[in-house]
Amino acid sequence: MGISDFDGENIAIQDTPFGYTMSVIGGKWKMIILYLLASKQPVRFNEMQRQIGAITYKVLSAQLKELEADGLVTRKEFPQIPPKVEYSLTSKAQTILPVLEQLCEWGEKNR
Repeated sequence: MGISDFDGENIAIQDTPFGYTMSVIGGKWKMIILYLLASKQPVRFNEMQRQIGAITYKVLSAQLKELEADGLVTRKEFPQIPPKVEYSLTSKAQTILPVLEQLCEWGEKNR
């Protein structure tokens, strides 16, 4: 189902497949987190925070919890001191990687 399928219909964006997709990956940080995990996984929390840069602990934690709740990220906790937690992409998240690749290609062509 694409954009042209809703031509002329009076339907709320959030009720479309596009709306669902944006609810899962929208926002300032989620696509960056997915991109980082796609390029290198598993990634530990502090390493992810360092690589992203300007994100706070609280925001990164919340975004990862949302991605985990949506089935895109898995969290593996190791029972040790100090605590060690690693994040990886799920098979569901792997299906969105071609879209991220297309966004990268678009950015390269239109920079």
